[in-house]
Amino acid sequence: MKEIRLTKEEQEIEDSADEYVPASEETMRRVERIIERSKKNEAISLRMSRFDLDRIKQRAAEQGMPYQTLINVLVHKYVTNQVLDKEEVFKTLQAAKEAGAI
Repeated sequence: MKEIRLTKEEQEIEDSADEYVPASEETMRRVERIIERSKKNEAISLRMSRFDLDRIKQRAAEQGMPYQTLINVLVHKYVTNQVLDKEEVFKTLQAAKEAGAI
């Protein structure tokens, strides 16, 4: 029989398998609801400039993903307030420097 070699991370998981503690019912229900909501994707039609679409396709290719996935990631980051305004970041950094915080 061929010997199976585990990576360091896989070996750590194997070694700690006896310490496994199942999730509570409440946690399982919460995770199931999150999974169920995430499955409910809806197809949409979107119009955008050729220039923007070409740039999105280029950026997606650079990141090794389909351009539709990149659009989905960008929309998700926007609606979950994960998009930062570059000018606001610069203003905040400048104010912190002037205050001697950094």
